[in-house]
Amino acid sequence: MTADITTMLWDTDLLYRSPDAPELEADLAKGASEAKAFRDLYLGKVSTLDAAGLRDAFRRYEALSELLVKPQLYAHLLFAADSDSDANKMLSQRTAEFGNLMGRELLFFDLEIMGIPDERFAEIAADECLAGYGHYLQIVRKFRPHTLTEREEQLLKLKNLTGAEAFSRLFDELSASFRFRMELEGEEREFTGEELLGLLHHPDASVRERAFATFLKRHEEEAIALGAVFNTVALDHGQELELRSYRHPMEPTNLGNEIPEEVVNRLMEVSEANYGLARDYFRLKARLMGMPKLKNTDIYAPVGETDRHYTFDEARDLVLDAYGAFQPRFRDICAAFFAERRIDVLPRPGKSGGAFCMGMTPSLSPYVLLNFTGNLRDVATIAHELGHGLHFVLAQKQSMLNYHAPLPLAETASVFGEMLLTRSLLEKESDPSVKIALLCAKIEDIIATTFRQNVLTRFEERMHNERKEGLLTATRLCDLWWEENGKLYGDAVDMIEPYRWGWSYISHFIHARFYCYSYTFAELLVLSLYGKYLEEGDAFIPTYVGILESGGSLSPADTVKPAGIDLADPHFWQKGYDFLAELIEELKGLIGER
Repeated sequence: MTADITTMLWDTDLLYRSPDAPELEADLAKGASEAKAFRDLYLGKVSTLDAAGLRDAFRRYEALSELLVKPQLYAHLLFAADSDSDANKMLSQRTAEFGNLMGRELLFFDLEIMGIPDERFAEIAADECLAGYGHYLQIVRKFRPHTLTEREEQLLKLKNLTGAEAFSRLFDELSASFRFRMELEGEEREFTGEELLGLLHHPDASVRERAFATFLKRHEEEAIALGAVFNTVALDHGQELELRSYRHPMEPTNLGNEIPEEVVNRLMEVSEANYGLARDYFRLKARLMGMPKLKNTDIYAPVGETDRHYTFDEARDLVLDAYGAFQPRFRDICAAFFAERRIDVLPRPGKSGGAFCMGMTPSLSPYVLLNFTGNLRDVATIAHELGHGLHFVLAQKQSMLNYHAPLPLAETASVFGEMLLTRSLLEKESDPSVKIALLCAKIEDIIATTFRQNVLTRFEERMHNERKEGLLTATRLCDLWWEENGKLYGDAVDMIEPYRWGWSYISHFIHARFYCYSYTFAELLVLSLYGKYLEEGDAFIPTYVGILESGGSLSPADTVKPAGIDLADPHFWQKGYDFLAELIEELKGLIGER
């Protein structure tokens, strides 16, 4: 079957027929009405509820949350697919303001849960009828020392619309508006950003360097706007830290992730102690490619057969086969994204860069956005995003408050899916040269998902710490970026000069404080889980399914405990890097055989 252009566009009519659909207007009106009714019913009374009453309030709150979020998710999908559309811009802004208003209306609920006296809270939380909400209750209470009065919280949320959220929106619109011109194969043409980044997998080193330089220099041209965005986001975060009495920039993220500070610090320190593994691989790849030394534009260069182009149909089938070989039900869940057109495939002007899977609610199916250009990395991206989709679908057995997995586990299924794809491709190949190419691609992916994300986290940490002392010029941001990347590359890789602007297109810095260490966490966790799968075979599958089905109903530590994993084990993170070292040795063996 050959995919046509229609099947490569997602079908948002499954949510609403159009931005002005009567059903959408009705949901907005109903949501506002029910939010007011919920506030009238429970305001000032939450602390007086018994366990059964609080359970009923949770159920109403969850139903209301699903109703309120649906129009916002729909608007986000439209805006991500085409931010050039005025209708999409207007709906996106309208629903953002609606969500902000509804959030202010409902702030009281969590605040009153925090206000329940400790002794009474312990009694209520222990009641069996609230068993399904025990984890949520504990999470809410953890933020009690950092929470302000309802009026103060409302004002902060209100000002977000014209503060950090406005600058976040500016970043998205500005990035999506970029157009790039570059000569390729004797012809100058226009590219999207994703198409240029896709050329980092081109077999010609000069094309790779020109593509990345073109991409980065376009961002440099917007130094004033991008510098203002990053400074404002950092300043806003710093002011909130002060208002809420947090000790350091990463503390609220760690608290929300339920990961102790010492565990995060150990994760990052162990990662840095293993940077030498990446440098060893970069030197090995340079020899493999007959180059004296890699530039950072050569890191993802194809080796042998991986310069081939995959059609989308080929990529889809490879990914579905990999999931199906592990668990036939997984294939069916992933195949539904294509059959139901919940996946948007090709890059185009106005479309958001990168890729994401949007988990909706326990009653709404997730959507996937790609920017597919046909290289092996894009095939892996399909496996990655469908892993997210699989996770969201399996977690739909949870209720709304327990639906979304905590950030450290949010990347588990996606990274595991990439591992399944790699091993599936390796098992199908008998040619050592092709196996070398595939193994290189997997090692590079692990390096990108662990070491590079650690570099990003260190840069973000330094950015927030230095912003407390005053404005960060774009030049200073470039310096911080260069220094942190230099710690990883050492003398093994030369960075091209335009790479000083590599910080300027990383959307995680804008949308989610310190998200990036979740990738490192997930990759090392998955390497451990995959090792257990290799040891136990099919007996491991129910345990893995249980991890994904748990959604956000448990802490990360409790979620992975059934797999025999102890996140507090000081040696845990090193085991993942030992696995990477084994892959590099396997690669050396294949090179020797060839």
